[in-house]
Amino acid sequence: MTITIAPHSAHPLTVARLGYGTMRLTGPDIWGEPANRPEALQILREAVDAGVTFLDTADYYGEDVTNRLIREALHPYPAELLICTKVGATRRPDKSWVPYNRPEQLRASIDNNLRTLGQEQIQLVHLRLMGAGPVPLDEQLDAMFELQREGKVLHVGLSNVTRAELEAGLQQGPIATVENMYGHAQRTTLVHAHGANPGGAEVLDLCEQHGIPLIPFFSLLHALPQADTRVAEVARRHGVTEAQLNIAWLLHKSHWLLPIPGTSRLAHLRENLAAATIRLSAEEMAYLE
Repeated sequence: MTITIAPHSAHPLTVARLGYGTMRLTGPDIWGEPANRPEALQILREAVDAGVTFLDTADYYGEDVTNRLIREALHPYPAELLICTKVGATRRPDKSWVPYNRPEQLRASIDNNLRTLGQEQIQLVHLRLMGAGPVPLDEQLDAMFELQREGKVLHVGLSNVTRAELEAGLQQGPIATVENMYGHAQRTTLVHAHGANPGGAEVLDLCEQHGIPLIPFFSLLHALPQADTRVAEVARRHGVTEAQLNIAWLLHKSHWLLPIPGTSRLAHLRENLAAATIRLSAEEMAYLE
C-alpha cells in the first residue's frame, strides 16, 4: 500500500502507507535522551529495513533528540525515505510547549532541522499551529512558502488545524499534507487543559476532495484506554492485538490516511508494522463505525 503526497505537483512523493512517528523515542515528557538509546537506533533502522519510507519528527522533540537519532541511525539516507518535520513550536526548560512561529523563528527552525538532519532540503514540513496568537496564519504561511521558493522546503503541510484554517491555507497556496489528531476512539476536536487538538474527522472529507494525505497522530494514545468491546471482538476474530486492529481500521477508513504509530519498543514496532497485513471486511468496518 502506497500513497502519493502532492500528486498534482511537479514533485510528487510516493511513500508506504504506514509510517513511523519518532516522538516516543525521547525521554519522559518528550524531553531528553531515550532510556534505551541502542534500542531507539535499532527501531529506526529496522523500521526502514522493513519498508517504512515516511518518518515524522520535529526539532522540538527532545530538544532535537529525534533528529539526531535519525541522522545517527540512517544517514546517508535511502533515496526513497521521506523525513517529515514540524515547525511552529518550541520547548521551554520547564518542558512547556510554546509558539515559535514568527517568520524569523520559522526560518531558524528550518535551518536547525536542515543542519541537524544533515539535509540540503526538507521534503515535507508541517507548520504546527499553536492556537490563536499574535502571528496570523497567513503571515506564518507566507514565511513557509518563501522558504519553499528558496528551495529549503519542497512541500508545505499544516498540523493541528481546524477546517476553517485548512480552507484558508488552501486559498493561500498548495498544502501537501495535514497532520491532525485522529483515531478510532477520538475523531473530533479534543479540548484539554493545554488547549485543543482539532480532530481529523473535521477535515478528512476536505483532504480527500483535494488529494491531501491526512496523517493522524495520537491514534493509539486515545484508543487503547477505551477498551472498546467492538475493537476487542474484531481483534480476537483476527488473532491480533487491539493496537493492531486500531491501525488496520485507519488503513481501511480512507485511502488518504497515512498512519504514523510511534513506539519506543522494538517488539511494538514489529506488531504495528504487521497491522498492514490485516484485511477488514466492509461488514467489519461498518460494525466498527
